[in-house]
Amino acid sequence: MLVRSEKEIYIIAEIGQNHNGDINIAKKIINQLDNFPYDKISKNRFQKVNAIKLTKRDLTEELSRDGMDTPYTGINSFGTTYGIHREFLELSYEQHVELGNYIKSKDFEFIETICSVKCLKLLDMVEVDKIKVASRDLTNIPLIEALSQRHEPVILSTGMADEIDLNNALDIFKRNGKTNISILHCLSQYPAEYNKLNLNTIGYLKENYKDYTIGYSDHSLGTHIPVVSVALGAEIIEKHVTLDTNMKGTDHKGSANIQTFTKMVHDIRSLEFSLGDYKLQCDPSVKPSKIKLERSLAFKNSKKSGDIITVDDLHMISPGDGYKWCDRDKFIEKRVLVNVESNTLLTKNMI
Repeated sequence: MLVRSEKEIYIIAEIGQNHNGDINIAKKIINQLDNFPYDKISKNRFQKVNAIKLTKRDLTEELSRDGMDTPYTGINSFGTTYGIHREFLELSYEQHVELGNYIKSKDFEFIETICSVKCLKLLDMVEVDKIKVASRDLTNIPLIEALSQRHEPVILSTGMADEIDLNNALDIFKRNGKTNISILHCLSQYPAEYNKLNLNTIGYLKENYKDYTIGYSDHSLGTHIPVVSVALGAEIIEKHVTLDTNMKGTDHKGSANIQTFTKMVHDIRSLEFSLGDYKLQCDPSVKPSKIKLERSLAFKNSKKSGDIITVDDLHMISPGDGYKWCDRDKFIEKRVLVNVESNTLLTKNMI
């Protein structure tokens, strides 16, 4: 059975450039994400990832001429210059439309990172559920201005930003009456080092940006950091996903493979149910253990009929369905009516 929490975390699988410029690789990733993690304890299925994200660049608004012509011949290069490398990795507008529709056909939401004003034309070609602004573009004011005029919800990443950058972008959205904004804490390091993640920023953002949904975009290895982020209050989790972390390309090493990503989704979904309410309570499910393991008032020593009970005659043993230590005054200085052996629980009809 599929179970969903009322406090469901919005999980985004970021393909980014892990398709390596091949639409078929992108579809393979989408297909493998289309599964509902199985929980061995409850024997239920948890909700799958909520959304899949692609990134659209337009190289005419991406790099300077010198940047395009920079030699790029490392082991992860797909061309002799950085420009050729980027061209190799870029899917066409039409391919983004095809993938966007494919994502939605699998009952995922479709998110697109829009990297320049020119890329906005994609939004007229395919329905996008949310728009992502990469952290490098938080200071791209023309793009922020253009997005503030649109109706789609916007997700802002802070991986390369400070608070001034974030506030400047938010001010533009406010001036234009746009309020459907989410903010993701992030460290734009691939893979990210644990000692630089500063996850307490999640709590800071929740306290100081209460009008916005706060989440976390992860570039660390493993699954524990996103799960902990949910425990700290993140309501959105984004993580890169790939078919194989050993594939050629710059982002694969800092991404999760499908198995790792599915484990993360399972762990986040189980945590959703685990967080519960802000109070101390004894859940009814522990009643059998409570009876079996808690302690009750019992005679430490054997007593004969007519003996007077003193506090030294009493101690606490299991099971826990008898009188408690706070009830001892009901028995002290009372006369025993029957012979009792040591380690016998006290009952009212004994006195």
